[in-house]
Amino acid sequence: MGKTNRKRGRKPKDQVPDTLDYQMIADMDEVFSVSSVELIEPSNKRRPRGRPPKKTPKMSDTHEKPLFISSARRASHAAENFDFVVSVSVPGDGLSAEQPAGMEEVARLVPAMDAVVKVFCVHTEPNFSLPWQRKRQYSSSSSGFVISGRRVLTNAHSVEHYTQVKLKKRGSDVKYLATVLAIGTECDIAMLTVHDDGFWEGVSPVEFGDLPTLQDAVTVVGYPIGGDTISVTSGVVSRIEILSYVHGSTELLGLQIDAAINSGNSGGPAFNEKGNCVGIAFQSLKHEDAENIGYVIPTPVIKHFIQDYEKNGAYTGFPILCLEWQKMENPDLRMAMGMKPDQKGVRVRRIDPTAPESKVLKPSDIILSFDGVNIANDGTVPFRHGERIGFSYLVSQKYTGDGATITVLRDSKMLKFHIKLATHRRIIPAHNKGKPPSYYIIAGFVFSTVSVPYLRSEYGKDYEYEAPVKLLDKLLHSMPQSKDEQLVVVSQVLVADINIGYEDIVNTQVLAFNGKPVKNLKSLANMVESCEEEFLEFDLEYQQIVVLRTKTAKAATLDILTTHCIPSKMSDDLKT
Repeated sequence: MGKTNRKRGRKPKDQVPDTLDYQMIADMDEVFSVSSVELIEPSNKRRPRGRPPKKTPKMSDTHEKPLFISSARRASHAAENFDFVVSVSVPGDGLSAEQPAGMEEVARLVPAMDAVVKVFCVHTEPNFSLPWQRKRQYSSSSSGFVISGRRVLTNAHSVEHYTQVKLKKRGSDVKYLATVLAIGTECDIAMLTVHDDGFWEGVSPVEFGDLPTLQDAVTVVGYPIGGDTISVTSGVVSRIEILSYVHGSTELLGLQIDAAINSGNSGGPAFNEKGNCVGIAFQSLKHEDAENIGYVIPTPVIKHFIQDYEKNGAYTGFPILCLEWQKMENPDLRMAMGMKPDQKGVRVRRIDPTAPESKVLKPSDIILSFDGVNIANDGTVPFRHGERIGFSYLVSQKYTGDGATITVLRDSKMLKFHIKLATHRRIIPAHNKGKPPSYYIIAGFVFSTVSVPYLRSEYGKDYEYEAPVKLLDKLLHSMPQSKDEQLVVVSQVLVADINIGYEDIVNTQVLAFNGKPVKNLKSLANMVESCEEEFLEFDLEYQQIVVLRTKTAKAATLDILTTHCIPSKMSDDLKT
């Protein structure tokens, strides 16, 4: 070999080998945290000003021994003949190669792929920090697929705060207006339909398959970033367990796969080898020590959502046992609780006083079984051959309002109770479910209710670390004492002459007004509006008080609203 001339420019950096230093691997509980799991965000379509930059595709790392010869030519040939390329993940090599699908695979996938659609959505999110207005609208694109009954499924976060939704079929240049039928916040599924008959011509609905087993092959189809045409990635099922659903802040059955899932794949189906849908792509794990970890909503959760809508005409949610429990793995603990050697179960720690089960269950009860299925000391139940799963899976299989039988051990006696299942209500809700935020303004004091979107608006994505400790403690541990209880705070103070000295009060809970406890924002607004006493006195957290003269406070409110261009001193839901 002759001497090669060095090219001009900066000396290239030495390539770092993609190896794993086992001494630097974090504990797996730290790796798999809820904060590390991210939603597969829809692809945003905001276009910056100026000339668009040229798209330069990133080349994969070169290997001495190529896996496929002339892969670019084969991919081009596949695109010309079959309009798609299957991305195959090769275990152990870390190399993702592209190869054309065979005729049998084409025959199996093409009918199902025609049912995959691209979802275009325009979002207008509420402004929780300034609840009398909304944020600037933005557009996004994601994936969806056609099911029976002239309906389309996608992710709930793909159409969250929607103002307009449009669908486009594969190979079509027409976008059809869609109507949102139901949004399942907890399970992150949304159901759409199109009234234009032209959309349904030539489209066959997707058929659902059974829950896959470990190492079963799956193919994820959708419209992720990197191009405008349909994309296909392949992998295997690597784990089946109860997962944390980031969007819904709940825990349901989920699949972990090693197929690449990127932004825009939201709502796309995952097919098995028979061409049946076994799940919906919805989130992935982003961590420096993890690669190609995606999550899929399995068919039991999907069917539950569909049947719930067909049964009730609307989405009612997944029921849950509104209690906290403790494992009974310690033998001394089991002996102290009066359990026999052959008895297993979990101990009840706390019960939501607003839940139906609070009428029959008590703290320190030992739950032995749910609907006849015995619960182990670690809270798991038999699932399939060689597999166990958390007993919350049994509860999630039920519907809101269904009954269940619970066997408990209380004072060394076995008791059976029949309870009615309901959804869980938190004092700080995870979602406002499409409703605009509530607010009330008096003398420049902006009162609002705390929710997870409110905390995210005030403190960003890291609100779990940045928000006040008092609010975080209530988010994680507080239970409502009544069904209409809300956490009311002074969101901010709009500066005016009447509120001098109170300007620094921000996100502080309101405990009482004129000696009466504040249950919710509506009760506070009613008490202030009907107050005829000389002073308005608000008792806040940290032993703070705010005192205002009633007549001057109410008279100053109108001028403050005019100064800040606020249309009303209270939200519409407080006026009724």
